[in-house]
Amino acid sequence: MRKMLIVTVTAAAGLALAGCSEQTRENAEQTAQSAAEDIGMTASDAAGDAARAAGEAADRGAAALDRAADKAAEAASRAGDRIEEGADKARQRIHEETAPDAKPS
Repeated sequence: MRKMLIVTVTAAAGLALAGCSEQTRENAEQTAQSAAEDIGMTASDAAGDAARAAGEAADRGAAALDRAADKAAEAASRAGDRIEEGADKARQRIHEETAPDAKPS
C-alpha cells in the first residue's frame, strides 16, 4: 500500500515539475490525496478485519477449551464412581473372607 502511495505522489510531483497547467497540477494533487486517503481507509479496514478475526478465533478457542474441560470433569466423575464401586466390592470381599464364621447357637 505504501508503494502505491509513493508511486502516486511521485507521479503527481513529476507532472508538476514537467510544467503542466495549474489545473493538471491541482488534479494530480487531488488524485494523490485521494489515493492516500483510500490507502489509509483500506489499511484501517484490514486492521479491523484482522482484529475481528482474531477475536472470533479466540472465542472459538475458549469455547473449545470449555467443552474439553466439561468432558474432562465428566470423565473424572465417572472414574471416581468406578473407583468407589471397586473399593466397595473390595471391602465386601475382604469382609466376607475375614469375617468369622457364624456358629450355630
